[in-house]
Amino acid sequence: MVLVRNGGEVPLTATEFRLLAFLLCNAERIISRRELLRVIWGYRPDTATRTVDIHVAKLRQKLERDPANPIHVRTVHCVGYQFVP
Repeated sequence: MVLVRNGGEVPLTATEFRLLAFLLCNAERIISRRELLRVIWGYRPDTATRTVDIHVAKLRQKLERDPANPIHVRTVHCVGYQFVP
């Protein structure tokens, strides 16, 4: 599972790969943390965790030119995340 960025290969963990693939398949759609927990991690909807946020941050480190100001994996405040191609 590898991401190609600027001509170089960036290895992804299995979870990062599943997360990125799901975001790509749902590009432009706002996806809640709850949905990501259910789809990617198989958690119950009432599970409270920072797992999603931590994995999104790691994915941004590998994907974004400036992870502090992401243009592809955007946070939608109080809702979830959105992938913008």
